[in-house]
Amino acid sequence: MKELALKYGCNPNQKPSRIFMKDGAELPIEVLSGRPGYINFLDAFNSWQLVKELKEATGLPAAASFKHVSPAGAAVGLPLTDVLRKIYFVDDAELSPLACAYARARGADRMSSYGDFIALSDCCDVPTAKLIAREVSDGVIAPDYTEEALEILKSKRKGNYNVIRIDPAYKPAPVEHKDVYGITFEQGRNELKIDDALFSNIVTDNKNIPDEAKRDLIISLIALKYTQSNSVCYVKDGQAIGIGAGQQSRIHCTRLAGNKADIWWLRQHEKVLNLPFKEGIRRADRDNAIDVYISEDYEDVIGDNVWQNTFTEQPVPLTREEKRAWLDKMTGVSLGSDAFFPFGDNIERAHRSGVCYIAQPGGSIRDDNVIETCNKYDIAMAFTGIRLFHH
Repeated sequence: MKELALKYGCNPNQKPSRIFMKDGAELPIEVLSGRPGYINFLDAFNSWQLVKELKEATGLPAAASFKHVSPAGAAVGLPLTDVLRKIYFVDDAELSPLACAYARARGADRMSSYGDFIALSDCCDVPTAKLIAREVSDGVIAPDYTEEALEILKSKRKGNYNVIRIDPAYKPAPVEHKDVYGITFEQGRNELKIDDALFSNIVTDNKNIPDEAKRDLIISLIALKYTQSNSVCYVKDGQAIGIGAGQQSRIHCTRLAGNKADIWWLRQHEKVLNLPFKEGIRRADRDNAIDVYISEDYEDVIGDNVWQNTFTEQPVPLTREEKRAWLDKMTGVSLGSDAFFPFGDNIERAHRSGVCYIAQPGGSIRDDNVIETCNKYDIAMAFTGIRLFHH
């Protein structure tokens, strides 16, 4: 197949629409189910690059959960603790390493992952397909599918679920093009290799970045390579726990991603784990209720006249003091940035979300202030010397 006609482009009025190879070659993909759209393919091709690089860099199965051409989550296939299995709502599921990767990628920011496009680095197996089948999702891209896994996915959304197989051996041309307002832009592909060699220039007093933190920093930087800029990414235990994408101000990226990381950690608080949900509540309603319960708007779900809609008994609020005490226990978080931090305020905010390790390009005229703030909190920070803008 050399081209594929699409229903429309980004919006219904943008016709005609298609994907094709400029050199007339065969497309490196096959649609096995559904009818993916323009934005579906943007998500699919960006997310596939991300998980392919994660697998190459870590040797572990990888998964990504994409929305609007940025990752809501990305992770490698490490085993889940009992608490993580519970907050990701997979405590009843059989989990392969690939299924663990998707459970982590989808589970870290469930609100943002609602209706995601999924990328898998490895052949989709039955445990992973069963996890996908229970979630609201637009589609999946993977190098292959087992026969049984494919049947499970084909039955989703009354047979209209988008399933794409991509040739894992496909290698794009070294120069890429993009048209904007009828004008063609040309650039070399971003083929920067991200590995632990990038963390050799540690500029802080604390020079210790352990191997697990290096793995997490690699995950962070690879995720940022395929995230709309400006962007930062918090990672812990092999998964992104907060991604701040597409902000004009870097401190706003850091705050946005930090708030997401805080919510991920607060979901593990005993009060949240033991919320008395009514039987049969929809997954999306439960996710939203947890998100609101953790926020300052908790009365919207546990107030006297509304708690009955969601819970079997009225929950006790999670107080501001309880939240701060719990957040103070979060540590060992790694943080990557796609460009330099211009001021120490980014580090102050990162510290409040348990960040102990940072990788960023360096090169700000205020690097001394940023380093000084890291030293204040004994944070180890490496200057990578590489920028990872993505537009």
